[in-house]
Parts: sequence; C-alpha cells; structure tokens
Amino acid sequence: MKKLLSTFALIALLPFVAAQTPAATPAKVDASAPIEKKDAGGFLKKHESFLARGKSGPIGLLFIGDSITAGWTRAPHVWEHYYSKDQPANFGIGGDQTQHVIWRIANGELDGIAPKVTVLMLGTNNTGANTASEIFAADKKIVELIRAKIPGTKVLVLAIFPRGARKDKAGQITDAAVTDAAKRMAVINAVNAELAKLDDGQNVRFLDINSVFVGQDGKIPFAIMPDQLHPNAAGYQLWADAMDPLLTEMMK
Repeated sequence: MKKLLSTFALIALLPFVAAQTPAATPAKVDASAPIEKKDAGGFLKKHESFLARGKSGPIGLLFIGDSITAGWTRAPHVWEHYYSKDQPANFGIGGDQTQHVIWRIANGELDGIAPKVTVLMLGTNNTGANTASEIFAADKKIVELIRAKIPGTKVLVLAIFPRGARKDKAGQITDAAVTDAAKRMAVINAVNAELAKLDDGQNVRFLDINSVFVGQDGKIPFAIMPDQLHPNAAGYQLWADAMDPLLTEMMK
C-alpha cells in the first residue's frame, strides 16, 4: 500500500518536476564551420549552378554573398553597364550565413576559376545569432580560403551594409523592430571595424560605402532600401558608383 501511495505521489509531482526542468538549449551555430544550408529555397540548386558557371567559361569578376549580393538581379542594367566587360559571376544566395559560404567553398565553388577580383560582402544574416568577433573570424577565414584557392585573385571586402527597422506584415514598424535593428547595427559596426584591418593595400582591400545608404537624419531612405535591408535598383546604382573607383583600380 505504501509503495502504491509513493507511486501516486511521484506521478502527481511529475508536472512540477517537468516545469522546473529547463528546456534544452539549442546548439549554437559555429559561424566558421562549413555547414550545408537545409532549406526549401534552392540552396543546392544554386550551388550546382555556380559549379556549372565555373566550368562554362572564364570569370574575371566574382561576387560572393547573401541575398543582398544575389539582388543585383534587381538592377540588370547597372550590372551590365559596370561589369559585363569583366566576365562577371554572381554567387549570391538569399539567407546565406558565413558558415554556408564556407561549405560552398569547401564543395568546389572556387575550383577551376581565376577571377582578377572577388567582391565579398557577408555577415548580415549572422547578426541575430553570432557575436561580432565570431562573424569577423568567419569573414576572415573566407578571405583566407579565397586567397588559398585562387592565389591570383584580389579580394575586395565590403563593409556589411547597414540595416534599419523592418516593417511587420501590417506595414508597421514596431518598437521590437527598432530595438532589433539597433542591436544588429551595433554588431555590424563592430564587425566592420575589424574587417577594415584586413586591408593590406594590395591583395586584400576593404571598402565601407555605408554612408551612401544613410541619409542626413541617420536613417536609411526607403527610396533606396524599401525593406531597410535590400537595395532596390536605385540602391544598386549607388553601390556601383561608390565601389567603382577602387574596383576599377583593382581590376587593372
């Protein structure tokens, strides 16, 4: 009887015990480790298309990044005007983080190509989960991987672009969105300060063009970044104009 009562008592305590047991903490993503992205956005198909592009003909100018880089498709006329003469390739994939690009490089995206310049702008998608030092270490590793895989290429490291408070589905900018943007910008600014130190004046150059995306009020105009993250055609024109002097020098 006593044993039966003890069993009932234990059962009665189970909800309390469960409530007191902390939930398992999700494993932190290593921004510097090669990780294949598992999503429905066609990551592997795009990766395979980049492999095919590398085999289809010379690449003189390579862009590597996430959706901001992939978004050059919003301004094909700008891309054509500035880069068509350089046999360009755009290896940008929406949603990519540093660990995904490291996986892509480990799986052949730079094999057999020899661009004069590789333009790298990456890390904004890591700002919600990784520290500034973690993102910088990952970006630095990517620069080193590019230089090791393609010793003849120069790398133009762009500062991670600014981002503002994004509207919700109702078209409103909430206090939470403002707070999130401020936190992410603090990380972005810290990463950019470290990325600037990679500039050796020769094979690796750093360029911060963020000021062209920010108005006198310190905010990003919706006219060039409607969602406060991705440039529109006008924004890509600003990007091309601001990058042109240094890129032209590097492409010589």
